[in-house]
Amino acid sequence: MFDYIKYLTAAVMSVIAVWRFPAVRYADAHRRALWGGYAGFAVALWLYTPAAMDAVDRIPVVDLSALLRHFASTAAIMAALTYVATSYGKSSGTVVPRHVAVSRRIARASYGVGAIGVTLLTVLFFTVVDRDKPSRNFLIDHAGQWGVAVYMTVFYFFPLITTAVCGYQWTRAARQAESASMRVGLGLMGLSMWMGLTHTAARIGIVWAAVAFPLSASTVQLLVDATSIWMNLLFLIVAVGASIPTTRAAAARWKAWRTLYATYPLWFDLVDAFPGTSLYPPGRRLAELMHIRVPIDVRLDRWTQDIADACEKLRYYAPRDLMFAAEDITASHPDPEPAAEAYWIKAALQAADAVPVNPYSAAILREKPFVDTDSEAAWLARVSAAYSHITTDQARELLVYSSEMESDSGR
Repeated sequence: MFDYIKYLTAAVMSVIAVWRFPAVRYADAHRRALWGGYAGFAVALWLYTPAAMDAVDRIPVVDLSALLRHFASTAAIMAALTYVATSYGKSSGTVVPRHVAVSRRIARASYGVGAIGVTLLTVLFFTVVDRDKPSRNFLIDHAGQWGVAVYMTVFYFFPLITTAVCGYQWTRAARQAESASMRVGLGLMGLSMWMGLTHTAARIGIVWAAVAFPLSASTVQLLVDATSIWMNLLFLIVAVGASIPTTRAAAARWKAWRTLYATYPLWFDLVDAFPGTSLYPPGRRLAELMHIRVPIDVRLDRWTQDIADACEKLRYYAPRDLMFAAEDITASHPDPEPAAEAYWIKAALQAADAVPVNPYSAAILREKPFVDTDSEAAWLARVSAAYSHITTDQARELLVYSSEMESDSGR
């Protein structure tokens, strides 16, 4: 059962790391540092699982998995310190609060201290740690050995400092957060760090108690397993706390993705008819929706502008009465206004293939009082939904009807 908890915790932390991966390309330095923390802890947690340990044990270095997960944890800890110092350590004015200054100094020193720590861990691992035979649980199997106690104390120095700094900063930030989601999320992350501080202190006490006093193997296993469950619980709390503030952003990205999906038929036909309107040639729907050249909100803004630019060019090909004709035939449509614009675009694209551009005459296209890009994109999604159901024959019939209306008005 305990092994399943290990896999669950590693999988959850991996999902968070994948979710936050766009920060590597698009976000600022402190968000990239946060992703580095999640990714490092995900690697470390996977190295705690039996499957990963068995795979690493095939390398002819006894207990290498323990050293690797300590390396991964140390890297993640330094990333977390950088994130806290750069995101919650900002201040305006000339007076820098003491806790901000301390966090910044610790973060700046963490890289040099981390390099020294990793080097020291490596030296201790290959010199004072008794590794005559492989261990299934590094702490339990090496309990009572002073070399392992020294090695683990060096390793636990980093999480001891980090959990104290992160716990203080996240708890303080939670009290000052404006939104409820941020207060809850930061509060949970602060709680997890205080749990991490307790876990680290308990582990240091266990390894040295096993050296100083003759603890039985069952007692050591009970204590180590209890602190391991505590550790996995705190990482799950970290995952929940990190996810709560980003649910709104995730919902916005999903909404933008659905809008892109719905708008694609309209966007493709327009930018295909007017090459150069888009910054790059249009591709297939799946390829357009899956690539990560630019953030999804920026792509949606570009597509909206591409459609507007193409429709402006289309006005010089469309018959002048085409919109009036489109409004007539869509009067009974369930969503008449976007349907009328969809018919106008479909028919105007056919007209653009048949007639030359008229620079002195521009057809009417109704103006919409959009307040932002989101409202315009939502409108275009409705237009595209109607556009997708209009056949070539229906567009041709609309052009004929428009010509008849123009002839009647000229009499």
